[in-house]
Parts: sequence; structure tokens; C-alpha cells
Amino acid sequence: MQVLGISAFYHDSACCLLRDGKLVAAIEQEKLSRLKHDKSFPDLALRFCLDAGRTSIEAIDAIAYYERPDLKLERQLSMALQPEASESMRYAISQNLDPDRVEAEIRTVTGFEGPVLFFGHHLSHAASAFFFSPFDSAAILTCDGVGEWATTTFGYGDEAGINLMAEIEFPDSIGLLYSTLTSFLGFSVNDGESRVMGLAPYGRPTFVDALKHLYRAGRGLSFRLDRRYFDYLEGERMFSQSLTDHLGIPPRKREAAISQEYKDLARSLQIVLEEILLEKIRYLHDRTQSDSLCMAGGVALNCVANARIRRDGPFKRLFVQPAPGDSGGALGAAALAYSSMSKGQKIKTPLSDVYLGPSWNSEEIASLLEGSGATVADYRGREEALCREAAQRLSKGEAAGWFFGAAEFGPRALGNRSILADARRPDMRDHINSVVKKREAFRPFAPVVAESEASEIFEIDVSLPFMLETCQAHDPDSYPAITHVDGSARVQTVNAKQNPRLCRLLDHFKRETGVPILLNTSFNIKGEPIVCSPLDAIICFIRSNLDFVVLQDFLIERSGIPPHWMHICSTPLNCGAKAVSDDIYAMF
Repeated sequence: MQVLGISAFYHDSACCLLRDGKLVAAIEQEKLSRLKHDKSFPDLALRFCLDAGRTSIEAIDAIAYYERPDLKLERQLSMALQPEASESMRYAISQNLDPDRVEAEIRTVTGFEGPVLFFGHHLSHAASAFFFSPFDSAAILTCDGVGEWATTTFGYGDEAGINLMAEIEFPDSIGLLYSTLTSFLGFSVNDGESRVMGLAPYGRPTFVDALKHLYRAGRGLSFRLDRRYFDYLEGERMFSQSLTDHLGIPPRKREAAISQEYKDLARSLQIVLEEILLEKIRYLHDRTQSDSLCMAGGVALNCVANARIRRDGPFKRLFVQPAPGDSGGALGAAALAYSSMSKGQKIKTPLSDVYLGPSWNSEEIASLLEGSGATVADYRGREEALCREAAQRLSKGEAAGWFFGAAEFGPRALGNRSILADARRPDMRDHINSVVKKREAFRPFAPVVAESEASEIFEIDVSLPFMLETCQAHDPDSYPAITHVDGSARVQTVNAKQNPRLCRLLDHFKRETGVPILLNTSFNIKGEPIVCSPLDAIICFIRSNLDFVVLQDFLIERSGIPPHWMHICSTPLNCGAKAVSDDIYAMF
């Protein structure tokens, strides 16, 4: 049985292919279209999934969509009918009044004539967490801005399936509380929340009491936003003038300097979020009496809160879906369709890694590089030598683009589309932030560490393969490039089964330096998706001022870049990699 799962039309569109309960392929549309948070129908992602599965649309048994368009339209119409709704909102909603539009587009684009199944937004989130977790039974918490009506759900999963027992409904939303303050702090909603989390340790909790006036929360479903402070209907901002008056500071203008009061607001917001979530999961634990918790939804991207839940919460075991946002909803929808069509059979293999995207073999990359004018070191058949050379360069302070195998699904680079550097160097963090990634100086970087030795460096007693929790470093001063101002780090552990080449590199780096740890950040620059193809990697390598790049079995130094590469790739960054791809292919 083959099922395609799709999420689309809001942000982070994606597609996956599930065959007989096993995840065969998955990719976000943005990584192929090169448009950050691409919300369009994932035609490129769907084509990749079919190709990767060596199948066709005619062989698909069902297409599963991650939410209910009819219920979503119901909620949008209720917003438009509010007296305070702006004309621009009413006009936008009036352009999408057909609940059958999604199915029509799926059929028009794909030509699919079989069943198209629709599942609730938060049910898809819940399924993406539970069905791909290692647990036979578990409590389930989903939390985001809003799906159709639900903003937070409390559930339980076992061999009988998933039961969503209760929910918090729009406009009351834990996710929208965080996003509203993200907007107030001058960052983009659905993208800047991670910046707020990174900014928080620089602040003091001076706004906690003020923020607690924005909502009423208690056990269970008790969560209500005070609507006076929020503006979802009238204007372009998510907050009202009352919030500005209440906080006593003006909204920060985007790209303006970040003064201490905004750092304090970020810290206070993070504390408030953690307290709300802990209260909710204690209620969920009381309801389910389970030892295991699965989490999904955009709020589950907050790795600091996830760590607090593991540390201070009542559950013994925690699984956070590695793509907890809307893209992961495609996985959940596919799993629900498979279960319903196969008489209750469940997913057979829990996720141990997410290397589910496109890959290119060495011969394909060799063909791309042939005649390009670049000076290329060929390590085909010599993996040990390649890892040794890369480790030696990294130990001397060079920063590398690392491109190998299949692209990761989800928002984290987990060693196949990564920028790697020496975590011990005090200047490396600022260098990569300013020169390579071209982003804010306060943004922290994550480490990747050999799973077998992680506990020697961090306060950790579990594997963390998906980089979705923070923990404290035993000796933060020894790893200044990857520890945050509070001594924490967003750790990725890796073993030889998950990623043998990355483990081999870490082993060689340990031989050079005595430590099995590297700085690992996504292979992209500000405003662009993580690289997917060799061409994306070459463009990003040139623009980011990295010292060298490894493309599968080939190594290119910065000095080996031909002048005409530099000229073509000087296209302004906001044009995106796709804008210059045709010229570069012509160059090759």
C-alpha cells in the first residue's frame, strides 16, 4: 500500500511517501523551490517522492491531506464576520471560499483519480508524533498557533489508535501568545520565534508579571487570552496598542538595535511559555497516567521548553517529532490514511533518522564539476582520507560546507547538509554568524557529538538525534562556539548506524584534537532554505565565505574557486539560489 501525505497552502509545504507503513521519502517544497517557507502546492516535493519510491501517481492508493479545509474555512468566516475585522482580511478570506479548492488542486496538479483523505490539523500533528515514536503507548500534546479551530490538544495513543481527549480553541492560543510577542520584538512570525528563544538568555525576567496579565491559565483546558492585547482582526500587527501601553515600551522596529528591555521581554516570554506548558503536561499526565509523552506542533520547536519538560515534567520518556511544524503534518496524515485503509495496521519503524530527501551519487557530482574550472580533490573510494583531511582542516580553524547523502527532512541540518567548524574556538561563533551565515550575533550554534561520549561533555543521559532539546555543558568555557551565554547547547548526538560518515569525521577530529565534537549549523545563509542539491551547496559555499566544501567525495578549497564562479554568484542574496541556477548550469 502506498500513500502520499501532503501539507500545503499555509507555510512549509511538504510531501512524503509511505509504503506498507514505512516512510520511503519526505521533503519540504522550500528546499526544492528555494523559496523560504514555501506554502505553494508541493509539486516538486511530490515528484521527488514518486521518483525516490520508483513509483507513479497511478500506483498510489490514497493521498492524505493534513487538515480539514471545510473546518478551516468555517473558522476564517467566523473571523471575517466579526465587526472589527478589517476589509483586507475580509477580502483575503473572500478569495478562498471554496472548501473543495484543495482537493481540486490536488487532482488538477497530479491527475490522481483515487481517494483523497482529509484529517484534522492537530490529529495530523498527533499522528506525526505518536506513530513515528518508539512508544507502544503515550500521552500526546500538540501545540501551535492554530489549525482549523484547535490550538492545543491533549491526547493518548496506543494499539487502538489516537484519541484526542480535549482541546483549546482559537482565539485562545499558547502559540499565538508567543508569536504575538515575537512580532512585538521585531521578528517575523513563523520564522522569528527561534530568534526570541535565542535572545532570551541575554535578558532578565522583569516582564514575567506583566505577561501573566495577558492570559488566564490553570489546569486542563483553562487557558484564555485577554483579547484587549491582541489584534488578529483589525490591522496588520498581531498586537494592539493596549499591549504597548501595558508593557511600557514601544514595539521594536525590525532590524533596529536590540536594547536590554527587549532582551528582558524575550527572557520573560520564554519563562512564561515553559510554565504554561509544564502546567498542561501535568494535567495530561494525570489524565493518561502514561510514562511517555509525544509532542508536535510548532511550539515543539522550542528546544529550551522541551528540555524543561524532560527535566521538570512528570513523564519519564519524551519524543518530539523532528519536523513538528506544518511540514511534519504530511507524515501524520499519511500515517492516519495508512492505518485507516489497512485495517488498523500501524507504522512499522520508529524514526531513528530523517535522511529522507534527495541525494546525488559521486558520478553525478563528478559530471557536474567536470569542466567547471574549479580545482577539485577527488576522494572517491578513499573515505578515510577525506575525513582525515577535513578533520585536519577543521582543527586548524577552517569552516566547512558538508554535503553528503540524502537531505534531512525537517528544519534542522543533522550532518548531511551542514556547516561544520571547531567548537573550541572562541572566535568561531562570531565568525560564522557575521561572515558565513550573515545573521544576528546573539544566535547560538548547535554541537554534534558522538553519542557514546556525549555524557562526558554535556549533562545528558539520553540520545538526542534530532537537535530538539538543550542541555548544559559540563565545561562551557571549553566549547565557546556552541555554548550559549547560559552555558546551554542544543545538542545533536549521532551514532554510526544513523550517520556513519559523520561519525567517521568526528573520530578523526578527536584524533586531531582529543574531543569528538563539532559545531553544526544548517548549510544556508540568512533568508534562504537549507541547501538541497550540489548546485545549491556550491552557490552557498561561494556566498558564505566558507573555507572549503565537501560534496559527497569531492573537496573544493576556497582558493580553488574559479573567478567566473565568484562573478555569477554575486547576484544579490535576496534573489535566492534559484535566480542564478540557469547561469551556473550554462557555465558548467
